[in-house]
Amino acid sequence: MEAKTVDLPAHQLLTTLQAGDITAFEMIFKTYYQTLCNYAYSFVQDRDEAEEIVQSTFLSVWEKKENLAIHTGVKPYLYAMVRNASLNVLKHEKIKQQHVTAQLSVAERSTESVTRTVMASELEERIYQAMNKLPEQCRMVFKLSRFEELKYAEIADQLNISIKTVENQMGKALKIMREQLKDYLPLLFVLMNGFLN
Repeated sequence: MEAKTVDLPAHQLLTTLQAGDITAFEMIFKTYYQTLCNYAYSFVQDRDEAEEIVQSTFLSVWEKKENLAIHTGVKPYLYAMVRNASLNVLKHEKIKQQHVTAQLSVAERSTESVTRTVMASELEERIYQAMNKLPEQCRMVFKLSRFEELKYAEIADQLNISIKTVENQMGKALKIMREQLKDYLPLLFVLMNGFLN
């Protein structure tokens, strides 16, 4: 049988390929493989990836040979397939990259959150230790003001003392607390802004 060449009319080459002629397939493969690899590389910038795309394209052509509907000619058809496959790879890479970035962001946030929680619980412990060093009335005034968020008049009413006494006791409490928590002031500012003001 006379060896076919790629110079066969495109429709004839297609007909022989659709009939399952491996020689026609090999001819198309040898003719276009390298240029298609270069074409795919221009998209994905990775030689192995480019070759994989082209090999998959040819595999797809062979698997679907009986149902190939090529109206543009073999070359434009193959180029279009490779272009689409390359763009899909790029799209997938982009999505993968976005996913990785999102995961890293979540990981960073959760690490930050754990650090904050640990710092907050350590701070809380220090606050209670410092409060225990306050004289009793001082401590009562401070707790009612900062933890129950009562106004000075309400505290005076509840403890049966004057507003002036509340102010004095609060001033004393804040001074002692600031001294006791001086190493934690930046943290207090971030986590409990206004707590010692």
